[in-house]
Amino acid sequence: MSSINGKQPYVDSESAAVRETVTEHVFTVNEQVEMEQEHGIKYRSCTWQKTAALLFAQYTALPIMSLPGAYSSLGLFLGLLMTLVMALIVVYTSLILWRFCLRHPEVRDICDVGQVLFGGKRWAWYFTAALFLLNNVFVSGIHLLVGARYIETISHKGWCAVSITAIMAVVCLFGSLPRTFADLSKVASATAFFTFISLILASIFAGIEPHPAGYNSGEMNNGFLMNGTPSVHALPKGTTFMTGMNAFLNITYTLIGQVTMPSYIAEMRHPEDFPKAIWSCMICNFFLDALVGSVVYAYIGDQYMTSPAFSSIGNETYRIVSFSFMVPTLLFTGVLYSSVSAHFLFDNLFAGSRDRAFHTVRGWAGWFGILVTIWGFTFVLTELIPFFGDMLSLMSALFDSFFGFIFWGMASLQLRKMGKDNPKGYLNWLVPLVDGALIISGIFILGVGMYVSLSNLIPGILLLSIL
Repeated sequence: MSSINGKQPYVDSESAAVRETVTEHVFTVNEQVEMEQEHGIKYRSCTWQKTAALLFAQYTALPIMSLPGAYSSLGLFLGLLMTLVMALIVVYTSLILWRFCLRHPEVRDICDVGQVLFGGKRWAWYFTAALFLLNNVFVSGIHLLVGARYIETISHKGWCAVSITAIMAVVCLFGSLPRTFADLSKVASATAFFTFISLILASIFAGIEPHPAGYNSGEMNNGFLMNGTPSVHALPKGTTFMTGMNAFLNITYTLIGQVTMPSYIAEMRHPEDFPKAIWSCMICNFFLDALVGSVVYAYIGDQYMTSPAFSSIGNETYRIVSFSFMVPTLLFTGVLYSSVSAHFLFDNLFAGSRDRAFHTVRGWAGWFGILVTIWGFTFVLTELIPFFGDMLSLMSALFDSFFGFIFWGMASLQLRKMGKDNPKGYLNWLVPLVDGALIISGIFILGVGMYVSLSNLIPGILLLSIL
């Protein structure tokens, strides 16, 4: 297969014949690593440990604190079961993704994957690119918004929310400057550790405080029984389809993150080691998700639940201390997703040029300009859409349906057609059924999930238009 959209490594040769040959050649991973030895910027420099650090930073993040709310809607048993099922799906699809990238070493991001899946069609690349960039902007924007609201809340100085958001965007802009994921991984480990501390503190504080935020004794007030002791259910109680679907989408959003993985694999020196990174990350994060989600839900209960659950911690000091450890991750998550977007744009704008391979003025100016554009667009979007922070379920339905399910069912079926490493025995017919189920699940999430998400958003939009 020839190169995708002409994206090839820089070749230091003045020979037109050499360059023409390179255009038609698909470089293996070893060839890419060897060619980069003389380059000023070595992209294929990530070990599996550094890739694991990036995954830990990506998965050990704020959305985990939405799990107690999801468990409240689904019941503790179904909530934990759904978390386990989604974690297994993520591992299974990530390994499909990894095998697909090994078979196609020319793939550098999810957009290349989309083009290959749809037979090399150019429209598929543009379609995937649109979803990819919007997903990353929304993820960065939501973390930017939450961080700004936190600073505004604890400052007690009436600072302008727009100014705080702008300052955070500038901080994230400069945090995104490193050109390789290997460099970003150094910060990733620290942010994942801070988030772990934040989640453990939130769980401890929820358990040791006398009552959650908003608690009352349950006595009669004007003929109405107040909330009373926090209630916890193993199975859903009074949950509607709409509420249950929203809870499922929140769990999906917390665990689905495959959109960045092709970009990580494209910068691994030994991509065959990727399974070590994904297994270590998902095993640890499943237990962390289950622990935090169940403990916080058990102590806060159905009546006092908020999402994220930090707001349900009654003691203000406890709430501020636990959330403060989350701030580095709020910044780094935006940095990570914007960097993935910038890699994609830079690779296409400077494909095969010296500016991509070496530290040149034009290369750094282009990189900085791309980051300014990304963060400028993210900032404007968060300020222009008044209900931006309420779009979590919509994002999950729209983006995760493709990047978490549909793409990898298709990729597995394509790998099967290539005829190598196909499973034997009963797995030979079971795997295609699972792949088909992935595609159907993705279509279901896209259709029904979009309907449920929009049904919840539209009343708020109409209210804002009236006001």
